[in-house]
Amino acid sequence: MSENFEKFVEKLQKKIIKKEIKDHNERIVTLCYNPQNWGKPLKEKISVLEERRGGPKGYFLGLYLMIDNNLIVKANYITDGCGVMIATGSQTTILIEGRSIEFAENLKVEDLDKALMGLPKDEKHCADLAINTLKTAIEKYKQEI
Repeated sequence: MSENFEKFVEKLQKKIIKKEIKDHNERIVTLCYNPQNWGKPLKEKISVLEERRGGPKGYFLGLYLMIDNNLIVKANYITDGCGVMIATGSQTTILIEGRSIEFAENLKVEDLDKALMGLPKDEKHCADLAINTLKTAIEKYKQEI
């Protein structure tokens, strides 16, 4: 490719990211482009999972937890949602990994919103889906043990 085209693309990407940060915030944009704990682990590495669709946009969120002695040792997720949903799934796993199931089951939408430095009002449904999925996964785990 020509050097001019590469410079054009680089400039355009910077412009897009700058607008996304303005529309959302740096934390959300960072996790959208660099999600943590993305992917569905192998079955033998999952203690409990919950997969659901929800919210006004019908996004899918799969949450996969490896739990040992009531400690969430690994948390992963997948989603077909927008960038905010990707960031929300990522932040959820970051908050709960290495923590007790009691901590995770007490996590609130407000906690997730704060960790994401404030979700846009029209995207709060992403946090609702994440917290509801998490709570259901923990309920399932408690019933299975």
